[in-house]
Amino acid sequence: MISAPPAAPTLARTVAINDPGSLAKYLVDQTSVAWIRRGEGMVGLGCHSSVEVASPAEADAWWSTFVAGLEHDSEVHGVAGAGPLAFGSFCFDPVHTAAVSRLVVPRIIIGRRQGQAWLTVLGDGPLAVPAPGPSVQEPDGVQITLDTEAQARWKRRVAEAVRRIETNGLEKVVLARSVTARARRPLDARYLVDTLAREYPSCWTYSIDGLVGASPEMLIRRERGLATSRILAGTIRRSGSEETDLKLASALARSSKNLGEHELAVASVAESLAPLCSGMNVPESPYVLELPNVLHLATDVTAVAHKKASALRLAAALHPSAAVCGTPRAAARAAIAELEGLDRGRYSGPVGWIDARGDGEWAIALRCGLIDPDDPARIDLFAGCGIVEGSDPDEELAETQAKLVPMVNALLG
Repeated sequence: MISAPPAAPTLARTVAINDPGSLAKYLVDQTSVAWIRRGEGMVGLGCHSSVEVASPAEADAWWSTFVAGLEHDSEVHGVAGAGPLAFGSFCFDPVHTAAVSRLVVPRIIIGRRQGQAWLTVLGDGPLAVPAPGPSVQEPDGVQITLDTEAQARWKRRVAEAVRRIETNGLEKVVLARSVTARARRPLDARYLVDTLAREYPSCWTYSIDGLVGASPEMLIRRERGLATSRILAGTIRRSGSEETDLKLASALARSSKNLGEHELAVASVAESLAPLCSGMNVPESPYVLELPNVLHLATDVTAVAHKKASALRLAAALHPSAAVCGTPRAAARAAIAELEGLDRGRYSGPVGWIDARGDGEWAIALRCGLIDPDDPARIDLFAGCGIVEGSDPDEELAETQAKLVPMVNALLG
């Protein structure tokens, strides 16, 4: 349920600080939030305010009211993210889930971007960089369930999706699956953040309300009026051989199946952004994005956001994109609810942050796991694939296995 922001003005103070070093080391416990890429980003400690919301649009309205009641004294200017922030994580489909979407406003924020480091404090706390958090615990005795029958069921669902695409007017539908991992003791999200940020520096590593991952896909970034969306669709697993990977990248860039899937995803983003932006630039052809575990077809769409179109409002317009849902959107969403046999929760929903100016970054929650709040030694890992005409169930299963690698490796060490 949504609640009103504080009635009294909220005092926020932001000061420049010396380079704090690794941001991950300041995470105190599982309630801390993190957003890190290439060593830059923000971590939030403590909770000044939080709210459960039904959608990014509802969150945007709440945040606008909260910001209207802010009194912000800052000596850091011109850096997106410097100042009070709200971090959020949203459900993929709020109609078909037991999970909740939430926006969190941390009490303390430590950030570093564009060569500038800062500290923001909401309320009357001291303006001093807190001490690093306690020692991080590595996962111990992790076992990952290998359920061959579940894999067989998922392949049958893929085959059914292909049949519907060939006969019922669907063009693409994204099907996900989950894998459960369990450790001997409660998992420490801070360890996963530190490992993912180090191993996948070009991805956006996040930790919000038990959801931890490193996403390669930026749903929307808004900074100084410029909106950017990175679309990924079309994937192939890397081989470990540089020579073979070059051949795989060339094959991916020529694959009619993957190019068709990618074109649908790009078109859905451009169509959704058009009412809220101008001067849109959509490249004619994708490029190949290289990650340690996979190669993706990628396109970066840019546009000028309308003045009142905040990062959250743009995210609300884009979600769910064809990259995580399908085309046509309504039909694909209905097919997912019927076929997938999975409560995605916040997997494949928007995850990120927004500042008081409406700038922010919202990635798609991919390459992630959700730590069970009732059993913190358990984590559910998620991966999905875009199913189009001609998709092969065995190949799609292999693709999900490749997409699980970042989280599996982080857990197993």
